[in-house]
Amino acid sequence: MPADSAPASGAAVIQTVLGDIPAERFGITMCHEHVLIDQGHVSYREPTSDRDKAFAIRRVALDFFGWLQWNWMSNRDNLVLDNESHATDELRLYREAGGDSIVDCTLPGIGRDPEALARISRASELHIVMGAGYYVEPTFPAKVGSMSEDDITAEIVGEFRDGVGDTGIRAGSIGEIGSSVPMTDLERKVFRAAGRAQVELQCGLTTHPGRVRESPFEILKLLKSVGTDLTRVVLGHIDRTVPDVDGLKELAGSGCYIQHDLFGTETTATFPYQFHGIDMPSDPQRLDRMKALIDAGHEDQLLVAHDVSTKHRTRRFGGLGYDHFLRDIVPWMPKRGFEQNVIDKLLVHNPRRAFAIGKYN
Repeated sequence: MPADSAPASGAAVIQTVLGDIPAERFGITMCHEHVLIDQGHVSYREPTSDRDKAFAIRRVALDFFGWLQWNWMSNRDNLVLDNESHATDELRLYREAGGDSIVDCTLPGIGRDPEALARISRASELHIVMGAGYYVEPTFPAKVGSMSEDDITAEIVGEFRDGVGDTGIRAGSIGEIGSSVPMTDLERKVFRAAGRAQVELQCGLTTHPGRVRESPFEILKLLKSVGTDLTRVVLGHIDRTVPDVDGLKELAGSGCYIQHDLFGTETTATFPYQFHGIDMPSDPQRLDRMKALIDAGHEDQLLVAHDVSTKHRTRRFGGLGYDHFLRDIVPWMPKRGFEQNVIDKLLVHNPRRAFAIGKYN
C-alpha cells in the first residue's frame, strides 16, 4: 500500500512519490520500468518502405503486432505511454500478480510527471519510486548545456530533499542516467554530477549504458573517478549489452548491481538491436546468465525488470506487461536451479538494499 505514515527516525527508508516508507515495506519490486513516457522525439526511426511508412502513422493495434515487435521504434504512437487510466490498469495486474513496488526511470525530457505518478500510485496501491537526473543528450532540456556539474548535483539533491518544483513530490532514485555511443561530453558531465549526488544522498543510481559492450565498463570508471559508491550503482540493460558471462563477472567484481531488465523482450528488433549487432537473448538465456553469476557468488547483486516503455509491451496492446516476470518467470525458476531464498533476494532484498536512502542490511 502507498505511504500513510512516516517511518521511525533513523530507519532506512524508501522515498516514494507518496512519501517515505520503511525499507521493510518495499516488497516485491521491478527495478526499471516506465509508467508514463514520451520517447517519440528521441527514439523514432523513419521507415524506408511504403508499407512500413503506412504502419508508422497508425495507432497501435493487434493486427500489426508482429511488425511492431520487429519495428517498435518506427511507429510514433507506440513510443508514447500517456494514459493514466491505462497505466493504472496495467499496474493493477502487476499488483494482482504479487507486485508491491516499481522503480520508475522516466526523467525530464522524456515525460516525467510527478503528480501523475502520485495519482497512479494511489489508484493502483503500488509504491512508486521516481527518478532524478537526465537521460541521454538528445533528451536533455536546453538548460543542461549551460548548467555546471555543481548545478546538476544540487538540482538532484534538491529533488530528493524538497521535491520536484513546487509539487512537494520527492525523487527516490537517480536515473536512468544514460550514455550515447560514444558518450558525449554533456553526458559525462551529467554522470559525474549524478555520481557526486549519489554519494551525498546515499541512494541508488541506475544507468543506461550505450549499446556496445565497453559502455558499462566506461561508466563504472567515470563514476569511480568522482568517488561514487559503486555498490549502489545499477547497471541497466545488461541483457543487450554484455552477453558473455566473463564480462558480467568482471562488472560484478566492482560491487555494482547487474540488472537484467528486458525480460519479455526476445525479438532482435530491426532497430536498435540488429542495427547495433546485438542478438537479443531469450528469457531462458537471461536466467542462465543470472544463474552463472549466482554460482560465482554474486546473488546479492542481481536485479530484474522489464523496462516496459512502449504500448506494444503492455497487456492492453498484446504485450506481456509489468507482471510477466512474476506470472511467467518465477514459477519456472525452481526448475532451472533457483532456490527460493535466491528468488526472494532478486525480488525483495536486493531492491531494498539498492534503493534505500542510506544503508539497508
